[in-house]
Amino acid sequence: MNPLLLLLLLFVGIPLVELYFLIEVGSQIGALPTILLTVFTAVLGGALVRLQGFSTAMRVRAGMDRGEVPAIEMLEGVVLLLSGILLLLPGFFTDLFGFLCLVPPVRRAMIVWFLKRSGTMRPVGDADSTQRNENPRVIEGEFHRDDD
Repeated sequence: MNPLLLLLLLFVGIPLVELYFLIEVGSQIGALPTILLTVFTAVLGGALVRLQGFSTAMRVRAGMDRGEVPAIEMLEGVVLLLSGILLLLPGFFTDLFGFLCLVPPVRRAMIVWFLKRSGTMRPVGDADSTQRNENPRVIEGEFHRDDD
């Protein structure tokens, strides 16, 4: 898909969907309750992102203290940042995706799916890796050192 078309859909399509939902909800419950609901979801989302962000930062620190590379946790931090942005935008459509990103199993599944799809993460029993491990490439030869 053309990246410019995708950006056009994002910058035009999402606000139109948000406007549609805001108008529909506003016609059902009224304008003031709709505005209060939008502000409430932004405040609640901000507080939840803050709590989970601190938790993720502590897991990153603990992983680094153990000498591990906390890649998944760091990617969770990025997803939490995007979730916070989505929750601060007014509207119910972006709030839905923002709150979905706050659910830890959903967030981790999205990250693993992305890593597998991008080719960064491969299954352990991959045919190429097992073939390389079973039949290592060995070059035989002799050498001697000349110390002058």
